[in-house]
Amino acid sequence: MSEEESVPGSYQAPASFSIKSWAEEDRPREKLLLKGRAALSDAELMAILLGSGTAKLSAVDVAKLVLASTGNDLNQLAKLSVKELMRHKGIGEAKAITIVAALELGRRRKETAAAERTTITCSTDIYNLVRPNLQDLPHEEFWVIMLNRANVVMRQEKISSGGVAGTVADPKMIFKHALEQLASSIILVHNHPSGNRQPSAADIALTKKLKEAGKFLDLPVLDHLIYTDRGYYSFMDEGIL
Repeated sequence: MSEEESVPGSYQAPASFSIKSWAEEDRPREKLLLKGRAALSDAELMAILLGSGTAKLSAVDVAKLVLASTGNDLNQLAKLSVKELMRHKGIGEAKAITIVAALELGRRRKETAAAERTTITCSTDIYNLVRPNLQDLPHEEFWVIMLNRANVVMRQEKISSGGVAGTVADPKMIFKHALEQLASSIILVHNHPSGNRQPSAADIALTKKLKEAGKFLDLPVLDHLIYTDRGYYSFMDEGIL
């Protein structure tokens, strides 16, 4: 019964009771308003992004199918491109772009939080710092972290971006950025999209080359971290540095 049809003294069901009578794709929005965002499942939150479903599937149903295709793993969902999302029934270009944009905002939020005056004390600190930048990437990237004398992070800089199998790290560019920032030391980081944490022969050779160059410039290389979504390899921890 609407407000226009209500009769004085008649019983009005609270929204929390009448919600079942509404279209399913509208329920997540109302649930968020009534109970707060934490009360919603991943599928319900995603349904709000989608806005609508198909003729036979609600927005929640579409969201459940997309999540099921990634094993209900949001990290895997974040790896999907717009084209990959569009392969799912009920996901057009606009909806796929909305999902990708929302997940990217979440990633950037983590990146901003991690960059706030972080002090590096161990390899785990490095891993947690760079994770927002390198998580879910399908290609390799090479980054340099610049530190002050107290090992506080001054800046993170992407040096290069490559393919699935590798990327090129130019020593001149690495030290150029560090010298411009007046860094006291640097940490090298690159990712392995394959998930293999072990360094290649090229990784080891480059690390030794940069270590020697750092000594000459009085800009020591404190560590070189190989990042994967499920762990890392630290040259310092393994005694290579």
